[in-house]
Formats: sequence, C-alpha cells, structure tokens
Amino acid sequence: MYKIATIPGDGIGPEVTQEAMKVFGAVAQKMGFNYETVEYDFGGDRYLKTGEVLPDSALDELREMDAIYLGAIGHPDVKPGILEKGILLKIRFDLDLYINLRPVKLYPGVWTPIKDKGPEEIDFVIVRENTEGLYAGIGGFFKRGTPDEVAIQEMINTRKGVERCIRYAFEFTRKRDREKKLTLCDKANVLTYAHDLWRRVFEEVGEEYPDIEKDCAFVDATTMWMIKNPEWFDVIVTCNMFGDIITDLGAMIQGGMGVAASGNLNPESVAMFEPIHGSAPKYTGKNQINPIAAISATGMMLDHLGEAEAAQLVDGAISDLLESGKIKDLAAGKMGYTTSEVGDMVAEAVVA
Repeated sequence: MYKIATIPGDGIGPEVTQEAMKVFGAVAQKMGFNYETVEYDFGGDRYLKTGEVLPDSALDELREMDAIYLGAIGHPDVKPGILEKGILLKIRFDLDLYINLRPVKLYPGVWTPIKDKGPEEIDFVIVRENTEGLYAGIGGFFKRGTPDEVAIQEMINTRKGVERCIRYAFEFTRKRDREKKLTLCDKANVLTYAHDLWRRVFEEVGEEYPDIEKDCAFVDATTMWMIKNPEWFDVIVTCNMFGDIITDLGAMIQGGMGVAASGNLNPESVAMFEPIHGSAPKYTGKNQINPIAAISATGMMLDHLGEAEAAQLVDGAISDLLESGKIKDLAAGKMGYTTSEVGDMVAEAVVA
C-alpha cells in the first residue's frame, strides 16, 4: 500500500495532476498494487484566502508519505517568489531532497530544434545538486535603496553535500547501464574554490567506480555540446545553479516544457515528482494543456517506488502515442485532443 501526497497547486496544475493520477491508477490496476492519495490545497488560492503557504505540520505529514506529486506552482495575484520559496523550495530543503533528477529524452515523433538529431542522440540524464549552492539563500543587503547599495549572495558547497550528489550520480550511471559515462559540469577555471571541491570529490569518489568513464566540462562548453553533440552525454552531474540552467536547455532539445519531468529525491526517504512547466494561468480550466510531462513524472514516481515494470509501461505508452503521430502539436490548444483525452489514451495503453 503506497501513500501518495498530491499537491495539485495553481493554474493548470489540478488538470495535469488529474491525468497523471489517472494513469497511475490504471498502472496500479494492471500491476496489482494498492495505493491511497492525500490531497493538499497548498498554492495561490489558499495563500490569498488565509495568508498561509506551507505550515510545518504539513511537512511532518509529508515526511510520512511514500511519494509526493506536485502539479504546478505560480499564481498571477501572488508576488513571484512567495509560493516558489514557500512551497517548492521549502519542501526541497526541509525534507532534504538533495537530488534533482532530470531525464532529457527525445521521444519518437517529437520535433527538436536541433537539426539532424533524433531519439538515438538525445537521451541523457542530468543529476543536479538540489539543496546547496547559490540557492541556499545565504546573503543580504547593505545600504539597501541607496546609491551605495551592496547585495551579497553566497554559494555554499559542503563536502557532505557535494559527495552525496556525486556518489548518487555514479550509482545512477551504473544502474542506467547505457554508455556508463559520467560528466561533471562545473566552472572550475573561475570558481576556483567551490568547484575545486567538486573536482576533487569527483576524482576521489570516481576511483571507486572503475567501470564508469569520467569526463569534466565547463558549463559554457556543456551548453554548446548539448546543442551540437547531445549524443556525447550519458549522465551529467552538476551544482544547483548550473543544473537549473542546463535542464531548461535540455527540456527545449527534447521537445519543450510539455514533455519534461523531474524528480526531487532523497534515496533514503520520501521524494517529490513534478512536470517542470509552470502553472500557465491563461489556460486554467480550458482542458487544453498538454499533460505528457505530468504523466511522465508519474513514471518517475513509479520507478522511485520500486515499480520498475510499471514505470516502463508508462514510458512505453507515452512513446507509442507520440510516435503514432496522433498528437500533431504539443502546444496547448493545438494537440487535436483535450487534456483529459490525452490522459485517457495513455491510461488505456498501459492496461492494453
């Protein structure tokens, strides 16, 4: 019996969450496992009504779940940063979800802006450190609002945080068993303290994995090679800020935000899964948004729960649907199907 927390969130979040859990339910029926869901209404509407973002009592409840599913966060009537920091980042930091896992996979039949590249060339995974770096929020202002204002934001890299991220990346590369190549993406030629630590740990931990090919690339070079030769990458491990940047680039080369999913993981505890797209408030309630990324996040959640065969069923159903050409365009309102119809097609495919 799996216990799943759902946070549908804002905008189109509830719509894509509904389709994701529809597919999850179909897979559960097919594979014969049981689950229950607990829904939380955290998001913009609740904040506007009560002033509450995410209480500590809810975090205690989330710690007891097997997984968390998040639809989308972001409300046009709430100042940017309040919900993102108060919900998404708070869950990541307080639950110590120190890995952000982002597959970059081009499905058959999906257009990519990279000429002459296809599914065989675009299939790698980015492992992003998720709780340190510049996103730790260490810093402040001096003489704010004056011509002499100073703003300081410090990058925090601990030996523990770097090592556990790199070790996870090596283990994941071995488990993925594709090219068995791990690339460290950094800026060690400029960030000579922080990324010297990353390089030293990468080399030291790498000695325990003689079967894994090791490579290092500066972040600017990484972005170039992701466009020119994405087939060079198998798994990339990187710090929080660089991971935030290159994963969005990865989403674009795999067909856009409507296809990309992510997991926020702590291998020893609960994990949270989500599509990476925003709440798209202008499409709220129109049943036009593409739910593929949300459904793909469900597949990642299944894999985390140990239901590897179920995860493969979801991925295969998505792949077959996209390869079939039925969906002409992944953009909202241009699919030729409604959000719920796409969810139905995937759900039907996994039980067929």
